Amino acid sequence: MLGPLLSMDQGAVDFMEAAPENWIGVGGRFGKQFRELAERYPLALHGLSLNIGGPDPLDTDLVVAIRDFMNQLGVSVYSEHLTYCAAEGHLYDLLPIPFTREAVGYVAGRVRQVQDILGRRIVLENASYYAQTSAELTEAQFIRAVIEESDCDLLLDVNNVYVNSINHRYDPIQFIDALPLERVRYVHVAGHYNEADDLKVDTHGSAVIDPVWALLAQAYERMGPVPTLLERDFNLPPLDDLLEEVAHMRSLQQLSGLTPSEAVS
Repeated sequence: MLGPLLSMDQGAVDFMEAAPENWIGVGGRFGKQFRELAERYPLALHGLSLNIGGPDPLDTDLVVAIRDFMNQLGVSVYSEHLTYCAAEGHLYDLLPIPFTREAVGYVAGRVRQVQDILGRRIVLENASYYAQTSAELTEAQFIRAVIEESDCDLLLDVNNVYVNSINHRYDPIQFIDALPLERVRYVHVAGHYNEADDLKVDTHGSAVIDPVWALLAQAYERMGPVPTLLERDFNLPPLDDLLEEVAHMRSLQQLSGLTPSEAVS
């Protein structure tokens, strides 16, 4: 995608997002092209392996490397998933943290440690999940408690809300209304896999479906057209197809009747 992204009209998108683990230390032609994109567009970093809710000690070397990478590129936004992904080694999946008060305190303490190293707030994403081990709190209550106790920001993934609402049988609008929307730094929207009527799998491997677009529009009605990122990880179509989805996203922002927020910067 590097070639097509560098060749597209610069006004086609307002910002981009990258996983820092994929780009830290990358040089040569790919590193040069990546840095050229970072010079053209505001860039947000979206991590994959912080393991904020896991039992292992925090990988502070990773956090320091991300801080240095952010400083090199002039990036101000670093987000991660409100999940765990390692226990005595990486598990290569994003797994749900128990929705308990004990877990809130544990995660919030680790978030504060990361923020102390970075010297800025991080942004945590509501995650998709398929089984839940313990739930003293609802998912929304857990997310709100972590955000408030750690004083971090929220990355609202609208597709994850939709997927979870089907898989766990809750109302997605009521869920969004229960979140601390004033702390939303930016939004994700993506496609998913339809395993069955009552089982959706978050894949980022297909186009966004109409019910997710509708949910995004309702989210805009509540918080304004905050910066929004289209995620696509595989089954990549031509760039023009992705830009049509971005254009649709912009049309939903305009229909909200509010002035679009500035890009992530």
